[in-house]
Amino acid sequence: MRALVKESSGPGIVLREVPVPRCGPSEVLIRVHHAGVCGTDLHIWEWDTWASNRLKLPVIVGHEFAGEITQVGQEAEAAGLLAVGDLVTAEGHVVCGHCLQCRLGDAHLCLRTQIIGVDRAGAFADYIVMPASNVMKLDGIPTEIGAIMDPMGNAVHTVLEAEVPGSTVLVLGCGPIGCFAVGVARAAGASLVIASDYNPKRLELARAMGAHVVLNPGSDDVVARVRELTHGDGVDLVCEMSGHPSGHAQAFAVARIGGRVNLLGTPNRTTEVDFARDIIFKGLTLYGVTGRKMYRTWHQMQRFLRAGQLDPRPVITHRFHLECIGEAIQVIKDGQAGKVILEVGA
Repeated sequence: MRALVKESSGPGIVLREVPVPRCGPSEVLIRVHHAGVCGTDLHIWEWDTWASNRLKLPVIVGHEFAGEITQVGQEAEAAGLLAVGDLVTAEGHVVCGHCLQCRLGDAHLCLRTQIIGVDRAGAFADYIVMPASNVMKLDGIPTEIGAIMDPMGNAVHTVLEAEVPGSTVLVLGCGPIGCFAVGVARAAGASLVIASDYNPKRLELARAMGAHVVLNPGSDDVVARVRELTHGDGVDLVCEMSGHPSGHAQAFAVARIGGRVNLLGTPNRTTEVDFARDIIFKGLTLYGVTGRKMYRTWHQMQRFLRAGQLDPRPVITHRFHLECIGEAIQVIKDGQAGKVILEVGA
């Protein structure tokens, strides 16, 4: 089969012919139809410090995908939940099931998590093997949307870890996950959704996903505008998706007293915080978001999608064939893309 492989240190990913993976007793073999390209894949392509310290080469990359089951292992078949021909997606975090976090129902925080496309063979390939327990049927959701349910799930987790109906929400950072968060907040009943980003293209996508107001910190006083829009209170919920120290400072400044800041953006440097002023005396609740809750987030997301309350398609801006991974990476680097999709076996 064809696969995009990170073979050696240094920039780039190469297309190779590799054996089709073998399907174990508790696994399913999936023919990939669509796959999503994300910031993690860019880190791997660039071979930055994170990638060089994390990956053991060679590895097939890619962790967002959807496709069709072509083989079901004997144990998985006996369970009777999945069958050849099912269109599916999958949770890309493979967890141990035995650590404290897994046993407490917090498997998204598993100490032994293996991520497809990072720690084990990924989805930028014609086929991928997945544990049957990680696989979910799409039941009418197109595979192009199924392929981006992983990052969409991050947005669902970020937003719904708060009381959203009737609330005011600020999304700071409108990359694809931030734009998805805008749509989730609207679907969940927020009364006001504000989106902030420096990139006009991203603000355009956030508006398409339902943002009531979009702000550009390069030309707008975000803190003043948020206070104006909320009658001086500040927002009930800030979804911090940028991971930038200035984003953190704005998040703490615009959250209302007793409000909440849910943090998904991953910083690459330390943020200095005045905890007394910004957190303690304001009575803020901070929540760090890691992946998707397994599997509550997935079921919430599926219901929004099937009900037509959440439509992520405005965020999809580019589609490429598997062999065009270099072009896909470049449009992400150029900052003019929303979600980029690889058409693998569609």
